[in-house]
Amino acid sequence: MEFKKIKNNKLLTAACVAASLAISSPSVLADVAKVAVSQIVEHPALDAARQGLLDGLKEKGYVEGENLEFTYQTAQGNPAIAVQIAKQFVGERPDVLVGIATPTAQALAASTRSIPVVFTAVTDPIGAKLVKNMDKPGRNVTGLSDLSPVAQHVELMQELLPNVKNIGVVFNPGEANAVALVELLREAANARGLNVVEGTALKSADVQAAAQIVASKADVIYAPTDNTVASAIDGLVNAANQANKPIVGASTTYIENGALAALGFDYYQVGVQTADYVDALLKGKKVADLPVKVAKGSDLALNQKAAAKLGITFPASVLDRATSVTE
Repeated sequence: MEFKKIKNNKLLTAACVAASLAISSPSVLADVAKVAVSQIVEHPALDAARQGLLDGLKEKGYVEGENLEFTYQTAQGNPAIAVQIAKQFVGERPDVLVGIATPTAQALAASTRSIPVVFTAVTDPIGAKLVKNMDKPGRNVTGLSDLSPVAQHVELMQELLPNVKNIGVVFNPGEANAVALVELLREAANARGLNVVEGTALKSADVQAAAQIVASKADVIYAPTDNTVASAIDGLVNAANQANKPIVGASTTYIENGALAALGFDYYQVGVQTADYVDALLKGKKVADLPVKVAKGSDLALNQKAAAKLGITFPASVLDRATSVTE
């Protein structure tokens, strides 16, 4: 309808009000906003991101069961299942697709050129070929990176263990995010004259065995935000404990499993920040207008029980900046 054809001022006013409401209110923008979420595997960090996304949307007025249809599936750590989920979701034509972690985000991006895709908890969006440019993502894909401050992790290891020479790491070479993190670890370690001892695990069941080999050669074990490692973190911790070697993690969720220290994101808050993207797209923003960002915030968590078992005393400089200390 063209406004010039409306002769009645009351009709014109009503049309303008309706247009305004459609722009500002999610419940008017669509009777039900449809958001479909694919997650590579269930583990505490990614689960927290998903809950943060749901709660973040609720804060913006989207209530599940009222004006929000929130669909969720996990790929159980299998990229092939992630592809199947992506095809199913695309066929259901949601308003926005959300990929939690790199493999699921890649599967969603490969399955559609028209439905907006928001990724979150993705370490290296460019390396994963999700976007070509962080500031101008283009196409239909944008989102939030959780690039770990790997250089800070190495610094923390040296603060905790001044005599450290060899850093052990287990990772899945099939995960683009894990490959990027290990490359950063090599660079940071090399800059400080340290060696990296690497072990690979293509699936969760391989993590403990790989960690046992790595722990026998390393002074400290680094636990990255690798989804394969995260889903089998107890196996990594068991191997480290058997060798009496400490673990420094890139996710604070590893503390409850027995890591000595961890410096990383609060993934619940990562999810809340992701809700900003989904909300903007539901309200009509173009993907091209939403640059990729690195998630804000990092927490330092310490585990006194693990420290006592290993005979390690936290330096005052580390304790002073800790955001949480588990006794």
